[in-house]
Amino acid sequence: MRVTQGSFSFLPDLTDEEISLQIAYALDRGWPCSVEYTDDPHPRNFLWDMWGLPMFDLKDPAGVLLEINECRRAHPDSYVRLNAYDASYGRQTTAMQFIVQRPAEERSFRLVRQEAADRRISYTLEQR
Repeated sequence: MRVTQGSFSFLPDLTDEEISLQIAYALDRGWPCSVEYTDDPHPRNFLWDMWGLPMFDLKDPAGVLLEINECRRAHPDSYVRLNAYDASYGRQTTAMQFIVQRPAEERSFRLVRQEAADRRISYTLEQR
């Protein structure tokens, strides 16, 4: 099962050239980028580990792609994503976010429903 989070999640994985074009799009709008990684891509796990610091002063897409590739090398079996932030709202707002690396074998999740007395329903998350 393919994890679908962020922009472009239903498209085939982007090439490095396509990722560079998206980075250029973000930088042209003044959106700083950051790179994050995790081995738990569950949607409720929104706190991924940061790779370095956000790149506020970087203006060249090649520099951001370099950081992505360094993170890929250091964490080959993790999910890696790129974030772009729009500060024009006066707070940290994610303008664009997408996965740039997936592990060779993705884990899948299943929601299991349990019914109890008094019409109570609970759910358990199973990983496969």
